[in-house]
Amino acid sequence: MTTVVLLTVSNIFMTFAWYGHLKHRDAPLWEVILISWGIAFFEYALQVPANRIGAATFSAAQLKIMQEAITLVVFGFFSVWYLGEELKWNYLVSFLFILGAVFFAFKEW
Repeated sequence: MTTVVLLTVSNIFMTFAWYGHLKHRDAPLWEVILISWGIAFFEYALQVPANRIGAATFSAAQLKIMQEAITLVVFGFFSVWYLGEELKWNYLVSFLFILGAVFFAFKEW
C-alpha cells in the first residue's frame, strides 16, 4: 500500500509540473520551466522511494504498469477539475484498456 500511496502523490506533483502551466498560458516559458522543475523535484523525491519499496514485492514491469494506471487516473481528475476539460467517453474506454493491462500484469498465470 505504501508504494501505491507514494506513486499517487508523486503523480499528482508530476501532473501539475507537466500540465499545470496550461492554465497560465500567459506566463513566460522560462518561468514555467523553472517552476515545473521545482515541482518535479518533489515527484522524484516520492517516485524513487516508491519504486525502491515496491521492488521488494513487484517486478519492474508491474511497477511501471501500476504507475501508468495511476497517472491516467490522476490526470483524468486533474483535466476535469483543474483544467476544466470534458472527460469524453473514448477517454474512459482508453482508461479501461489500461486497467486491463494492470489486470494482465498482476494476474498469476
